[in-house]
Amino acid sequence: MIELNTQPHFGTPGVQPLHAFSPGDDFYEWLIDTHRDLSDEQSRLVNARLILLLANHIGDLAVLQQALAAARAGVAPAEAPIQAAAETPA
Repeated sequence: MIELNTQPHFGTPGVQPLHAFSPGDDFYEWLIDTHRDLSDEQSRLVNARLILLLANHIGDLAVLQQALAAARAGVAPAEAPIQAAAETPA
């Protein structure tokens, strides 16, 4: 079974970067550029599409399940909004 790799693992096959952090920085810059000039709704749509494209590329359901669990870890569920008590006439 393949395990989810959570260590920095960016790069181009066969290319040794000058600095280990450079490929990750490049990806981050591309990600930010992808969202530039988009509304919040458009940005969420791009994120959803990117997730599905990358999940399809990975394809291994066990790895995807690990990734989902890792992404959710430490994120508390949203609390239900507190609704004001109905006012009663005095």
